[in-house]
Amino acid sequence: MAKPTDEELLARIGQEVTVALGNDDELSDQRREAMDRYWGLPYGNEIDGRSQVCTTDTQDVIEWIKPSLVRIFASTNEIVKFHPEEENDIPYAEQATSYVNFILTRDNNWFDIFTTWITDALLQKLGIVKVWWDESDPQDREEYHDLNELEFEALLADEEVEVLEHTEKEGEPIMDEMGMQQLPELTHDLAITRHTKKGRVKIENVPPDEFLIDRDAKTIDDARFVCHRVRRTVTDMREQGYDVDIERLGNGTSDIGAFSAERNSRYEFDQSSPYGFDGSSEDALKEFWLYESYLRTDYDGDGIAEKRRVLSVGDQILENEPIDRFPFCTITPIKIPHRLFGMSVADQVGDIQLVKTTLMRNLLDSAYLQNSGRMMAVEGQVNLDDLVTARPGGIVRTRAPGAVTPLPTPPLQPYVFDMLQYMDQIREERSGIARMSQGLDEKALTSHTSAAQVSQVMTAAAQRVELIARQFAETGVKDLMNAIYELVQKHQDKERIIQLRNKFIPVHPAMWKDKMDCVVAVGLGHGNRDQQMMHLSQLMQFASQAMSGGLSIVNEQNLYNLGAELVKNMGFKDVESFLTDPSKQQQQQEGPDTQEQMAQQEMMLKQGELEIKIAETQIKQQKLQMEAVQNEQELKLKAAELKLEAEQKRPVAIGDT
Repeated sequence: MAKPTDEELLARIGQEVTVALGNDDELSDQRREAMDRYWGLPYGNEIDGRSQVCTTDTQDVIEWIKPSLVRIFASTNEIVKFHPEEENDIPYAEQATSYVNFILTRDNNWFDIFTTWITDALLQKLGIVKVWWDESDPQDREEYHDLNELEFEALLADEEVEVLEHTEKEGEPIMDEMGMQQLPELTHDLAITRHTKKGRVKIENVPPDEFLIDRDAKTIDDARFVCHRVRRTVTDMREQGYDVDIERLGNGTSDIGAFSAERNSRYEFDQSSPYGFDGSSEDALKEFWLYESYLRTDYDGDGIAEKRRVLSVGDQILENEPIDRFPFCTITPIKIPHRLFGMSVADQVGDIQLVKTTLMRNLLDSAYLQNSGRMMAVEGQVNLDDLVTARPGGIVRTRAPGAVTPLPTPPLQPYVFDMLQYMDQIREERSGIARMSQGLDEKALTSHTSAAQVSQVMTAAAQRVELIARQFAETGVKDLMNAIYELVQKHQDKERIIQLRNKFIPVHPAMWKDKMDCVVAVGLGHGNRDQQMMHLSQLMQFASQAMSGGLSIVNEQNLYNLGAELVKNMGFKDVESFLTDPSKQQQQQEGPDTQEQMAQQEMMLKQGELEIKIAETQIKQQKLQMEAVQNEQELKLKAAELKLEAEQKRPVAIGDT
């Protein structure tokens, strides 16, 4: 099979985009509707003069689930843990665990990334993050003024510095102590930029309306086509090193309908939707759709479709390169078997919100009529201005008694309130967010409900949230951790020093294994945090009594582990600030710990490499010396031959014989 041309590749991408999920289809409409319900916006069936209130059940449920998920995934510094496959892998597994968690929490803002990620999933079916190795070279302008020669030369000595502008200035003549005029000192004004290429793992949230995927995909890995479609300016692309031909942008340039209704729904609450900027007057500010497509295609013609990344805009392909994985990780709260897109919490409570909104409107309309009911007036017998002007103590002028009669208003039936409570009960059963988990009411406190019964209700309600958390942990979060591990191992070829637990540790991912077993350390279990703390306290009391009684079933390490879990459940992240690990004390007494052993191994490896290089250099020097001696001998031999030849050719003078 022949290699596809750029035109054929662009045509394939265009076809995939047209039929992809999320491209202004029914899925987009459902996500837009979910966003409207989250904001509590009108349904569009409102009647003038009647109640137009909208309940916010979708927002209430989502915002009550989020704190539990954030506590599970973002309340500790150890979100992921890697397990060794062999005994020799133990120090590398510990280093990988520390470094991946460092990348999440230090190199990236994990709290902000995770809260956005789960909000997209709970509200719009699928939360997407993009993870890649970023080697961008940010070039910030720096200006310096009135530098002397020493400062100027010291600044230019840095290899990362590039001079953008430079101006020399000659100062005023200076008189020394003897009254002699000295040469004026030169000063320098310059503008520079620094080229600091430091590769890092970059994690970014992808808005659902910018994510496209083929309809047959069950997971990201088996997808035929995945695309991140985003708006960019010509300046953005040129700063990244791409040569964009403005004349060939075509339908990729900015237009009024460039932003979908799904995207605009994020701004409907406060009417802050961007109008867009028509950069026709400035080519550098023109906006266009940039398609970052990841697809399977037989590009090399060997009969096997491989993964490729194609960056395109208009009818231009800016980049086309092979890849080994798609850089997206996704989570969905309610998994539907054999489908990538599951159900959101908004899908569960959307119909309940509609019913409650209808009931609330009827209740308010009934209350309005009870307070200001309708009146029946005999035509021509009543002053209508007096009748329609409602004010305390007001007078309605009539020409005959009985000209004004109030119309009876049906009384408000109690079953309406029962219906509202029933809908709340259904919402609790579907979402797992019960009223008791939001705080006990006065009835629960004054009734004969026992603490055990309240605990059972709260535990049962928390099980639904824990199921969502486990779903997130075993899918997208775990995939993200493995992706970070893979990226640093493939791209980070230099040692990096990071600070962990008040120690500076060298990290060299190239020495890790190709793959390790990854476990997301989510704090899941039966009961809430208070129950877990109570259980841990009981275990510590039992362990202390066992140790004091001389029983060998508990040791210092067991007590430390119990205390560490208790500190974590109290909400403190740094356990070592409160407790000291006895195993590390023993290691310090016996010898260096695993991190120090790894550092020593790396140092020995580097020393061996250095010795090899020195030996190679010595061999090269000896070889050069031998070549120099040989060349010198050849030159002397050549000189002797030339001298002998010259003497033979010299004419013999008379008398020499």
